[in-house]
Amino acid sequence: MTLAVGCTLLGLSLATAPGDGLFYPLLLAVAAVWIGGALASGPVPFRPRAGDGPVRWARPVALGLLAAGVFLVGGLVVHEIEPLREFAANALDHERRGNTVLVALLTLANAVGEEVFFRGALFAAVGPRRRLLITTAVYVAATTATGNPLLVFAAVLMGSLFGWQREHSGGVVDPMLTHLTWSLVMLTALPSIIG
Repeated sequence: MTLAVGCTLLGLSLATAPGDGLFYPLLLAVAAVWIGGALASGPVPFRPRAGDGPVRWARPVALGLLAAGVFLVGGLVVHEIEPLREFAANALDHERRGNTVLVALLTLANAVGEEVFFRGALFAAVGPRRRLLITTAVYVAATTATGNPLLVFAAVLMGSLFGWQREHSGGVVDPMLTHLTWSLVMLTALPSIIG
């Protein structure tokens, strides 16, 4: 149920015209569905395994910065290929033509929601066998609701990374920090590259 409603709302939110005020409540509803569905399924493993002290928090942030750097370099290539540039521009249009701060906050809320649902509740529900593969595949399938192949491609790469982090850290905090960092950098730096 959560997956069907979340995907439907995600598709509807990104189908709204850039600057349309309906985009904001729809995107907020997507985050609420992911978080609500995850919490309704049972406890979400937020805490990572013990160890490493303050360095533990720096690693996921550094990984998010590194991933964003790779994607920004990819953005230089995308900029040169017209059909890909259009898909990238479409993904950024709500930020460009709308309330930049509100779009950033909703993007971050959705990053949290996605981690709580996909790497939290769904990861725990799948069980230990092939959960990285299964949860990444479901995350990618959910992202197809956007209708944007570049976002689906990003979901393959980043979903695999987030799932790997969840597997190795034992909680959703590491993938959440990486996702938040990556999303914020992409939202603020990619528009200037794509043009």
